[in-house]
Amino acid sequence: MHFVNWNVNGIRSIIKKDFLKDVQQMDPDIFCMQETKGGEEDVRASVEQLKGYHVFVNSSKARKGYSGTAILSKKEPIQVTYDMGMEEHDQEGRVITAEYPTFFLTTVYTPNAGEGLARLDYRERWDKDFREYVSWLDKRKPSIICGDLNVAHQPIDIARPKENYNKSAGYTQREIDGFTRLLECGFVDTFRRFYPEEIKYTYWNYVTNARAKNTGWRIDYFLVPDRIIDKVKDAMIYNQYLGSDHCPVGLNIDL
Repeated sequence: MHFVNWNVNGIRSIIKKDFLKDVQQMDPDIFCMQETKGGEEDVRASVEQLKGYHVFVNSSKARKGYSGTAILSKKEPIQVTYDMGMEEHDQEGRVITAEYPTFFLTTVYTPNAGEGLARLDYRERWDKDFREYVSWLDKRKPSIICGDLNVAHQPIDIARPKENYNKSAGYTQREIDGFTRLLECGFVDTFRRFYPEEIKYTYWNYVTNARAKNTGWRIDYFLVPDRIIDKVKDAMIYNQYLGSDHCPVGLNIDL
């Protein structure tokens, strides 16, 4: 199976670019998106030309045109659930879980710690509760996680680690520790497992023209339980695709 994940930074914006052609070229069996920034009707209308997919959308309830996630799946899941069942975390459309016969797939748009790290305390609560949620799923059947996890885990995952450490959202020790604890629950960062030394990024700041200089961050991931890592054939970063301040990431796995 070929999975692709992409933070699209606004579905109505990216659809005006080469988005549909790019997705068709990648041809994922399951395609996940974050930061759709649209209601269910907006997302469905935007992807209706991608034929053969069942479409599942979670939109922000708190702020219209903010956050949001989606899963497009060629195979119809057994069931799909939205959010985590925790009111504090369930207002911004950040989580969708699709259940299949042999696995769960959860796509997530992890909250950013915010300007001046104003939301860092909340982010820590989120990390703990999300970790407990996916660990609970993983006890039932293997739980695959994909999405924008809004953290660069190691210095190799960020172009300017010293300048950003404990100053920038996404690269504080508290966020790094949260990601480490998720891995300690038995999950594997697939790209880093396959490419331990490779420097490749998934996000570049528009404001600073960072993509042209490749001063990026690797904050978009596919995580799988360690007990099925032998089923993973490859983990990819598709940084040739433009249209968003993030690029797609992929996973090839036998399931």
